Amino acid sequence: MSEDDPEIETVAGLLEDQTVREILTETSREPMSATALKERCEASGPTIYRRLEGLQEADFVVEQTRPDPDGGHHRQVYEPNLDRITIGLEEGSLSMQITRRERMADRFTRLVEEM
Repeated sequence: MSEDDPEIETVAGLLEDQTVREILTETSREPMSATALKERCEASGPTIYRRLEGLQEADFVVEQTRPDPDGGHHRQVYEPNLDRITIGLEEGSLSMQITRRERMADRFTRLVEEM
């Protein structure tokens, strides 16, 4: 676990929430706006935004600005920054490992730095 990772209690608290789990599974299929998540998760707007805030604080989702093909404007969409959470139990102690997705910008930066 790195210094920036949330505590195991924080992760457990997030994942015990049905709406959080729905947000993660829905956005793993495709990036989604808060409005689309509200419809898919059958939750209120404030609930969706509170859950997204908690997920962003844990660095489990990222927010991106994308062009809106219908209105010619931009919209915010969310996608998971999470690949896997592993909880282990060894010799009377719980451990947690969080594997995050590599963002395209990070991958590009790493590629340039390796040149």
